[in-house]
Amino acid sequence: MSRTVVVIGHGMVGHRFVEALRTRDQEGRWQIVVLGEEADAAYDRVGLSSYVGAWDRSSLALPGNSFPDDPAVTLRTGTGVDELDLSGRRVRTAGGEWIGYDALVLATGSSAFVPPVPGRDTPGCHVYRTLDDLDAIRADAEAALARDPKAVGVVVGGGLLGLEAANALQQLGLRPHVVEVNPRLMPHQVDSGGGEHLARMIRERGIDISLSSGTDNIEPGEDGGVRVTLAGGDVVDAGLLVFAAGVRPRDELGREAGLALADRGGVLTDLRCATSDPAVYAIGEVAAVEGRCYGLVGPGYATAEVVADQLVDGDATFPGADLSTKLKLLGVEVASFGDAHGTTPGSLPVVVSDPIGGTYAKLVLSDDASTLLGGVLVGDASSYGMLRPLVGSTLPGDPVGLISPAAEGGGSALGVGALPDDAQICSCNDVTKATLCSAIADGSCTVAELKGCTGAGTSCGSCVPLLSQLLDAEGVEVSKSLCEHFAQSRAELFELVQASGIRTFSGLIARFGTGTGCDLCKPTVASILASTSSEHILGGEQATLQDTNDAFLANIQRNGTYSVVPRVPGGDITPDHLILIGEIARDFGLYTKITGGQRIDMFGATVEQLPQIWRRLVDGGMESGQAYGKSLRTVKSCVGSDWCRYGQQDSVQLAIDLELRYRGLRSPHKLKMGVSGCARECAEARGKDVGVIATEKGWNLYVCGNGGMTPRHAQLLAGDLDTQTLVRYIDRFLMYYIRTADRLQRTAPWLEELDGGLDRLREVIVDDALGLAEDFESAMARHVDGYSCEWKGVLDDPEKLSRFVSFVNAPESPDPTVAFGENNGRKVPVLLGQPTVPAAARTV
Repeated sequence: MSRTVVVIGHGMVGHRFVEALRTRDQEGRWQIVVLGEEADAAYDRVGLSSYVGAWDRSSLALPGNSFPDDPAVTLRTGTGVDELDLSGRRVRTAGGEWIGYDALVLATGSSAFVPPVPGRDTPGCHVYRTLDDLDAIRADAEAALARDPKAVGVVVGGGLLGLEAANALQQLGLRPHVVEVNPRLMPHQVDSGGGEHLARMIRERGIDISLSSGTDNIEPGEDGGVRVTLAGGDVVDAGLLVFAAGVRPRDELGREAGLALADRGGVLTDLRCATSDPAVYAIGEVAAVEGRCYGLVGPGYATAEVVADQLVDGDATFPGADLSTKLKLLGVEVASFGDAHGTTPGSLPVVVSDPIGGTYAKLVLSDDASTLLGGVLVGDASSYGMLRPLVGSTLPGDPVGLISPAAEGGGSALGVGALPDDAQICSCNDVTKATLCSAIADGSCTVAELKGCTGAGTSCGSCVPLLSQLLDAEGVEVSKSLCEHFAQSRAELFELVQASGIRTFSGLIARFGTGTGCDLCKPTVASILASTSSEHILGGEQATLQDTNDAFLANIQRNGTYSVVPRVPGGDITPDHLILIGEIARDFGLYTKITGGQRIDMFGATVEQLPQIWRRLVDGGMESGQAYGKSLRTVKSCVGSDWCRYGQQDSVQLAIDLELRYRGLRSPHKLKMGVSGCARECAEARGKDVGVIATEKGWNLYVCGNGGMTPRHAQLLAGDLDTQTLVRYIDRFLMYYIRTADRLQRTAPWLEELDGGLDRLREVIVDDALGLAEDFESAMARHVDGYSCEWKGVLDDPEKLSRFVSFVNAPESPDPTVAFGENNGRKVPVLLGQPTVPAAARTV
């Protein structure tokens, strides 16, 4: 008979516990009831700041957080718990319901600490902890900016959470002012020298900082917002205030029930994470393991695994915690590991400080200078991945050379081979080098496979570069051959086409390949040829290389008919064009649908009807929308400053200009863009391959966001750009992607595989590290100058036009297999042999 374990709290650690127990409990001994106080199921709280700008809660949801189709798990969100009855082994929900348990797991986490400042409950004061908190901050920020476009947002706390909050306020359009009681920012992670560097770089990014300063009083502002009096008497009139001064374990349920607490708070546990009641366990931030609470997700996950093991009669105990962190805050890299502050008696610091280059590095060594104890990195944390696993080990080289950018090779020269087998590569999920090497030996040949089978790199992601290095070190060679006919990758073929001047598939395969080609290499080469010239894709030999959609310049549908999508740049359309589309749809009996990209799709056209439809569209001033191609699809926009009272820039005109500039640009996969006129993000720009969001000073450029089966948010490449610079950066980005991506690789996975990730992309696009910026821009200029409508190219060429018939020997005969029915008033295709279902029968 199964027993019941009740889990109070469904955050990241609570969710990890449920996953761990379900993995171990193969016999089905436990039924799990999860009570989550928030309305949302478990989400990535570490990535909370990525919610700002996107405002999409689903993007932060942890995989499987609703436990679909798992009869052993009952999840109840929006259900708080008010009381524990330890003697009766039951809990009372906020709704008054009693739920019994055989084992209880407290995963209540922590709450934001609000200092006892007079006026802390003033309207406009917030904490930075949950999605609801960020929604409330957003609402007050928008109200503040409506009153004053230069509104300030005060952040109380200059630690990790405080700088995250400052970054969010800056993205919302406020000018952040950080108030920290300590003499340096991030006092728990960096030392005084690193703190000086960090403060200077943060100030350079437009953020005001008050150090060694407290908050004496908060009161309502004269015109809304808050008036904040700092220690020493300085007054800051702000649109809002965010408390980000630390967290406190949510131990109130345990305290009221009589569980033992640690001296500094938290439910006291032993190394088994068991509390003073043997049926009750505590995990995550609420657990004070042998008296100490840990505020990082890695130790939290470890406690979850321990308790899951205990419940299936295992003997796991808490292994201790790695408190190392690697962060990127407001564009500044910060890392600390081991004994970062040199508290070990006799420890020796080795410091390399470069205020001009904006880097600071310190290693803490044992008294004989042979063993690495810890370190601090500010400005450049590239050596963190190699140095952190070496803590407690003998240094493999000169410590100055390991952290000095000026030293030959620098820290990157250390090499993953220098790490011992028991080195912890992934501290979040406790994955060692030996575990990863074993997975590689068992057949894991890619970073994605290593992540999937070991869990490494699936939390904070800072160890992902080491996974790639480890694959290389273990001699794993992943074939990049396009197919059996070409040993080269798509990127290599692109370079061969450019260098050789070959303009046909037959010429390319004769010189660099074997055989006659296949359905993989033919359309890939066709795309490369289209990306490197303005030749019509149905011209000459190229016509035989295209897949069905490109071959007929329209999207084929399930019944063999096609859809027609004319271009509507930026979603901007005239009444005449609306009428034209309506008349065409009426005359040809087409089904019309507004797409997600702000265009009108006409469904149900047969092959022979396509040129007739195109002729009317082209004569009416419209052109191909390239909905069929691996190319730019749409540039979505909001109404921007033309109509919206929040609009900061003319998003409509920019969207039109971008779509007309990049129309017809062939690429490894389809491209989508968006332009939002303010931080409210109505165009969903951060879900696009290229996203542009208006700021008070110009435009923020985001790249590599994708929808589809694996959605990714776009990441900030550069901020506050003028329009000319913005377009230059987009030109470079698109050409770099087109030249180097694999076949059918979208921008998000392309960036994930790019060595150095976003930082490397920024070096190439913004800093021109490859010296190719001028080449990229020239290539884009040639595309813009050479663009022509592909539909018109068919209409003007009798040879191309002759392809558009259903039957070559009877060009005037319609296809008898094409039929249509109706579903709730909508025209729908009916496949041959499929019964026509009356509309009423399909109504739900």
